[in-house]
Amino acid sequence: MALSLPVPISAMRAAVDRGDTRPLAWRLEQLDRLTALIDSCRISLPAALEADLGKPDVEGWFEQVAVRQELRETRRNLRHWMAPRPIPVPASFRPGRAALHPEPLGCVLIIGPWNYPFQLCLHPLVSALAAGNHVVLKPSEHAPHTAALIAALVAQHFPAEVVQVVQGDGATAAALLEERFDHIFFTGGARVGRLVMAAAARHLTPVTLELGGKSPAIVLDDADLAVTARRLAWGKGLNAGQTCIAPDYLMVTPKQREPLVAGIAAELQRFHGPDPLNSPDLGRIVNQAQFDRLETLLAVARSRGQVLWGGRSDPAHRRIEPTLIAVEDAANDPLMQEELFGPLLPVLTVPDLDDALHRIRLGPKPLALYLFSRSAIAQREVLSRTSSGSVGFNDVVMQAGINRLPFGGVGESGMGNYHGEAGFRTFSHQRSVLKRPFWLDLPFRYPPYAGKLPLLQRLLG
Repeated sequence: MALSLPVPISAMRAAVDRGDTRPLAWRLEQLDRLTALIDSCRISLPAALEADLGKPDVEGWFEQVAVRQELRETRRNLRHWMAPRPIPVPASFRPGRAALHPEPLGCVLIIGPWNYPFQLCLHPLVSALAAGNHVVLKPSEHAPHTAALIAALVAQHFPAEVVQVVQGDGATAAALLEERFDHIFFTGGARVGRLVMAAAARHLTPVTLELGGKSPAIVLDDADLAVTARRLAWGKGLNAGQTCIAPDYLMVTPKQREPLVAGIAAELQRFHGPDPLNSPDLGRIVNQAQFDRLETLLAVARSRGQVLWGGRSDPAHRRIEPTLIAVEDAANDPLMQEELFGPLLPVLTVPDLDDALHRIRLGPKPLALYLFSRSAIAQREVLSRTSSGSVGFNDVVMQAGINRLPFGGVGESGMGNYHGEAGFRTFSHQRSVLKRPFWLDLPFRYPPYAGKLPLLQRLLG
């Protein structure tokens, strides 16, 4: 499949290569355009998100406010981020000065996901424009109303040579990946992430992969049960569980298991009432394929008598109530084989923190890892004996809302990061520059070398 873009990628790159995007004024102008874009969709965006994912207005507002916060942080610090960073030089290089100069990469591709289809397209767009790039944006076809809205808004607020949106399915994405970009930023699942990386390798294009995985939550004996239950119930129910850093499964000590399950159930009922399937604050599963996948897992759990709370679904409206499920045989239970990405929360009993950390290390490095405990020793153990994209102590999901904390995975949960200055660096090349004067030019560096080695050894070690 051949793509025909209004502005060819080579032309988008040429404008960057000419230096058109280097000035601070140009970059601030693009951030102004993006701010105006967000201002213009206060009414249309919630409607699109409701149509695609059944998002309550508050959750839809979260998508807007995340981009607004990124814009404020970037605008406030952009001049500083753009400035050359002096690097100390050894005595043998003096008089001379070295510095790192951030420069734009060129034309970059951003491929967005369907679970936060507005935020996770425009959040990296802030960083890409701040770094002085032109951008091709590919929203997810699985959130078609939001994708169409993004395409219309971008066309209204940006020249096509600066940002253009390409809509389409996987074949369209594959055609885009045949083009030569200067960076590819992908948010989605590991399977497609591998395809993106393989395609990028043909052009030696650098990639940022924001993936996911099974993010565990551990609850120890000294946790505050009431707060822990409330935060876990919220984090798992947010966006109907379709959040990459939601707790994917729960490991809890024997003492806490029953009261914690009861506490989460009580909080879910308080959030959504006695019939969560009719709650206005519970989103729906994005499409039939995802619903069928989750319903199959849930049906197996029902047949085995594993459901601790919840377990009902509404196929007509693609809704599944938040469900707690007992897991005894983690190695063989289908719930533990892949990221759930839905409102199902497996509950495993573990004897202690050591056992929980051992289980985590047996699998791929998670995107997020959560521990609920007052113990500073337990928190240090988690940090020293595991690896993950991020860690949350006594809360879930909230770490992603701090712009100055880089967001990204490690291993199979992703590579590279963004948010704040980390995003600016991701979409910039750090160019090494050495500047020396003409007036000092010592002869020992030049041939003939006879007799100079002892002097060089004393000077340079």
